Amino acid sequence: MTSDSFAIAKDGTRIFFKDWGPRDAQPIMFHHGWPLSSDDWDAQMLYFVDKGYRVVAHDRRGHGRSDQVSSGHDMDHYASDAFAVVEHLDLNNVVHIGHSTGGGEVARYVARHGLPSGRVAKAVLVAAVPPLMLKTPANPDGLPLEVFDGFRAALAANRAQFFRDVPSGPFYGFNRDGTAPQEGVIQNWWRQGMTGSAKAHYDGIKAFSETDQTEDLKAMTVPTLVLHGDDDQIVPIANSALKAVELLPNGTLKVYPGLSHGMLTVNADTLNPDLLAFIKA
Repeated sequence: MTSDSFAIAKDGTRIFFKDWGPRDAQPIMFHHGWPLSSDDWDAQMLYFVDKGYRVVAHDRRGHGRSDQVSSGHDMDHYASDAFAVVEHLDLNNVVHIGHSTGGGEVARYVARHGLPSGRVAKAVLVAAVPPLMLKTPANPDGLPLEVFDGFRAALAANRAQFFRDVPSGPFYGFNRDGTAPQEGVIQNWWRQGMTGSAKAHYDGIKAFSETDQTEDLKAMTVPTLVLHGDDDQIVPIANSALKAVELLPNGTLKVYPGLSHGMLTVNADTLNPDLLAFIKA
């Protein structure tokens, strides 16, 4: 890494990014999930750079190789940091693809930065958290606060073990009968998580679970593809994709029977062509 591998956020935080492919090609920017890094997009970045696209992915603040700052672990900063990367690279006509928490980041980015700046072309939300994960009086079908308190307790008690248990079980559906765990995938998830900051990960739980993004979705007038597996044990489809597509002015939903939250990795051969078809349409 060199100084050329970082954009500088408004508060001075250094945001690490990768930028591959022809500089004059249409850019695709990838936004990773919690608690991972831009490395989680390997299967997509290699696929799309081979198709002639410019591919960009960044590490969220406190994650991966970006600065491990104490503050700013919320959707507003996540979106602003992504815009710092876009401005640094002067990207236009960008397709933004976000997974899980990264999907929330994309929604806020498009609503607050992408559309006002005129730099966004399309968006994709994959197994994404919007509109709201938390159970509230206005969102009675959400998950109870106790679920997310449990995440925080497990992280604080033994982050290394927690970051082993999640990918070994529900994240990729390896806890389902007849599904063979992929040890390399599990270890790579653990590696990415442990590279980041425990503070960023702890605070990030509130960001991905308690941020109401109803208005962000309503503001996303660009063509938006929503992809979700109906066996997603991390972000249940009923609380997310099925509601999100109803709020999007220009949204399309594709549901993958039996696929998990981590389908971008373990089912990349299925999802990548669908992403390409949407981008080319």
